[in-house]
Amino acid sequence: MPEPKNDIRVFLVDDHDVVRRGVTALLESEPDVVVVGEAGTAAEAVARIPAARPDVAVLDVRLPDGSGVEVCREVRSRLPDVACLMLTSFPDDDALYDAIMAGASGYVLKQIHGSDLVRAVRTVASGRSLLDPRSTARMLDRLREEAHHQDPLAALTDQERRIFDLIGEGLTNRQIGERIFLAEKTVKNYVSSVLAKLAMQRRTQAAVYAARLKAESAHRQDG
Repeated sequence: MPEPKNDIRVFLVDDHDVVRRGVTALLESEPDVVVVGEAGTAAEAVARIPAARPDVAVLDVRLPDGSGVEVCREVRSRLPDVACLMLTSFPDDDALYDAIMAGASGYVLKQIHGSDLVRAVRTVASGRSLLDPRSTARMLDRLREEAHHQDPLAALTDQERRIFDLIGEGLTNRQIGERIFLAEKTVKNYVSSVLAKLAMQRRTQAAVYAARLKAESAHRQDG
């Protein structure tokens, strides 16, 4: 008999068989929820979830061969419509932060009441997020702090970083090409990419910035 189209399709990932059985029984007692698959490891989850096409993946944060966060990141990159609900035994700010950055829609404790877990599944299935306001505030504070301290050069590839350094030495595109064995036109394209990533308009801005970073690095080493 075909499943009704409005059923919420759930995939369970937990390394404890008893937990999976209990959650499956709980969810399938609801008229609008169907469990379409389960896994006990991260590898099994990544392999099985795409074929199961769930609306919601309920993921244990800690798995024997990895973490639910890694599974969430992989699943969301391949199936962005799947909502990931993280399940954990105890609150952990680092795990919460990692989960949200991986694209998770919600984060609940295993001690949650059955009816609350069902409500959480329905919430994330509807496209809404399920996050404790205090946890969200802490995460936003952390994001702001990291953005403030983030290295602006982190966005550059290794080749772009080399070219950035050579711009700082005052070399022309032709000289840079001769130094690292690239065509002048290729160097020009790299320079354009470097300026775009650093939100700069002119080559001289990059040269001044590179020189300043070099001077600061030398000062720290002398100190």
